[in-house]
Amino acid sequence: MGYPGQNHKTYETPKRRFEKSRIEDETRLVIDYGLRNKRELWKAQSTLRKYRRLARELLALKSSSTNEALIVRKEDELLGHLFRYGLLGEHAGISEVLALKTENELERRLQTLVYRRGLARSPKQARQFITHGHIAISGRKLTIPGYRVKRGEEDMIEYYGPSPFTNEVHPERERIIKGGRS
Repeated sequence: MGYPGQNHKTYETPKRRFEKSRIEDETRLVIDYGLRNKRELWKAQSTLRKYRRLARELLALKSSSTNEALIVRKEDELLGHLFRYGLLGEHAGISEVLALKTENELERRLQTLVYRRGLARSPKQARQFITHGHIAISGRKLTIPGYRVKRGEEDMIEYYGPSPFTNEVHPERERIIKGGRS
């Protein structure tokens, strides 16, 4: 038994280490989303794996039909959680949980949303802005590019108050606007 305060691994590595098609797909996703390494991708895949496992357990409970109130409560909890994090729509069901892709999870990262909202020119630059403390959600500075943004926080992403990027005439900000993003 280890020390209880220490962190533990939050991801699983692939079972087949040298599968060419998987490696190519992972490399494409790492480049497209500006991830630091494949470990960040594996964390997203492990999170989705957890949601799918919970959905399969719910389907198994439904087929055995043991306690209807418990099944409804667990289903509402799972679907409500996924809706709050923007992974599913409001009237989604268990089948949509099973159909989630890794890209859905990666789209909810702060780094990706900063890039999509036009606050940075590239995913790599978005990561740099976040780690250097230039991005905030509702006035609170965040320095974690992998932070999962909730649906309610999505519209509150902005430059941090004391950051030089709040100035409209900042040279880097002008480049971002000229690059086709506003």
